Amino acid sequence: MGAGHAHKLYRHGHSPVHALPPHCKIAAVFAFVVVVVSTPREAMWAFGAYAVLVAAVAAVARIPAGYLLRRLLIEVPFVAFAVLMPFVAEGERVEVLGMSLSVSGLWGAWNVLAKGTLGVAASVVLASTTELRSLLLGLQRLKLPPLLVQIASFMIRYGDVITGELRRMSIARRSRGFEAHGIRHWGVLAKTAGALFIRSYERGERVYLAMVSRGYTGSMPVIDDVSATRAQWAYAAVLPAAALAVCLMGWTL
Repeated sequence: MGAGHAHKLYRHGHSPVHALPPHCKIAAVFAFVVVVVSTPREAMWAFGAYAVLVAAVAAVARIPAGYLLRRLLIEVPFVAFAVLMPFVAEGERVEVLGMSLSVSGLWGAWNVLAKGTLGVAASVVLASTTELRSLLLGLQRLKLPPLLVQIASFMIRYGDVITGELRRMSIARRSRGFEAHGIRHWGVLAKTAGALFIRSYERGERVYLAMVSRGYTGSMPVIDDVSATRAQWAYAAVLPAAALAVCLMGWTL
């Protein structure tokens, strides 16, 4: 997988959550999300319990509440969609603050907000305690198709390269007195996008040829073989196991 690659979501630390092998954390978060999605939407108390579980894991990982809440802003588009559901959904209506809202739409909005927020929060905790390189190694350890792992690896590794190239092109435009103001400058921006695509394609060709010349045959060598003990698996299973207990009570109570 090559050298490490930092990302903005990762928060360096030495907590027990940071120390867990990446594939254990990925499996635990995936199982937790599956359990949350399987919970009936009418069991509102269960989602409160899930939130407490996520908050507890974040506390063990020493992730500040403000840091976690700021990262949750990524779900704002889904929140906007959920807010519209009571107004556009059909079926039985109910008056709330003088507005006629759909009952099924209200339940649907609650379902999207509760489950979506919990899933995003769990993902943020995972990303905050696991480096990107470790995540890729974890996915490989979990037997994700190697081609998908390689695509993700190259996307992460060369995303910053393409962004840097676009930044240099923007600086070059401004140094020549160009400022985009309205539709009449779209042609210049379109040419910039085309030039960026050609440069990226050519760079990809050069990288591929360099890899082939070094013996690449379709699979990347694994430098670090990440393994986990039974104790580490048991530690990672605490979150989904506790969530499963809550889910079963939500279906029975």
